[in-house]
Amino acid sequence: MNIGDKMLTFERLREINVRRCETVFHKLNDWTFTDWATALAGETGEACNEIKKLRRLDGADKLEDTKEKRQELIEKAVIELADVVIYADLLAAAMGKSLADAVIEKFNIVSKKRGFPNRI
Repeated sequence: MNIGDKMLTFERLREINVRRCETVFHKLNDWTFTDWATALAGETGEACNEIKKLRRLDGADKLEDTKEKRQELIEKAVIELADVVIYADLLAAAMGKSLADAVIEKFNIVSKKRGFPNRI
């Protein structure tokens, strides 16, 4: 996905995410870590709710279960997952940490533990 002529990276997300937060909403440090974590949990819950609706279709009357309905729920879930990433980045920013560095470190730890040969 492009933002203007730039590819989205963790670094670009951080830059524009904090700027938007502080321009449109509030200063990053006006919220506590708990405030950010609660917002993150709320967005995670919203994503899970859409996925729950998808699961319900598995046992639903086939008249309600359409390809279009499934796609609509998937699109809603993915949009909520985007909110999860955005809030996770803001929480990491408030903590003074790089989400990109944390993802790289964690990916590599699990890869090594599981015998996956590639590292980020």
